[in-house]
Amino acid sequence: MESEIREYRESVTSELTSLAATVRGMEESLSACTEDVTLLQNDVHRLNAIVENLQNKCEDLEARSRRNNIRLVGVPEDKICSTASIAALLQQAFSLKEAPRLDRAHRALFPAPGRGKPPRVIVARCHYFQDCANILCLAREKQRIKMDGMAISVFPDYTAKTAKDRAAFNDVRRQLRGVEGVRFGILFPDRLRITYKGEEKTFSSPEEAQKYITQNIKQR
Repeated sequence: MESEIREYRESVTSELTSLAATVRGMEESLSACTEDVTLLQNDVHRLNAIVENLQNKCEDLEARSRRNNIRLVGVPEDKICSTASIAALLQQAFSLKEAPRLDRAHRALFPAPGRGKPPRVIVARCHYFQDCANILCLAREKQRIKMDGMAISVFPDYTAKTAKDRAAFNDVRRQLRGVEGVRFGILFPDRLRITYKGEEKTFSSPEEAQKYITQNIKQR
């Protein structure tokens, strides 16, 4: 009987020893996996920061490459789209002393629209930045220009991201239109500036601007 108990105890002890060794091995493996996961997470955070930085640089480079560009909306498809014809159109539309010097002009790179659909946008690049700035300033004053049986508008040529971010403020800007004592405008690339009662505020998100309007500006 004693020998059987001794054998059983030795068997249990052996199994416990084996189990303890297995647990230690698993703990070591889990510890190594945890360290690997931590290192990978650090690498992911580092790479995300690098990617975000590269995206910002690419966005900035694209925006700078468009600084001298303007977009013409409303020019019929049957109008010739050349640097000379677009320069002459701009001179006539804004009563310029001289036609602006354009490096290139072309339609947006989409298939030609069908009959009855809006014409494609024309993108023109001014050779001189001052010409571009002057045309955009006049365009803001005149808004929609009617001439030769067409109604055209001229806008800056923003990147897709900048245009989307600026459009996010549209609802806020609609609320501010016509409010007495309020001046507002969009700063490049995508910040809203509101001046009210001599105090100027700048907002990076429409939520911040909406909160300020709700708390400080009474709508008529």
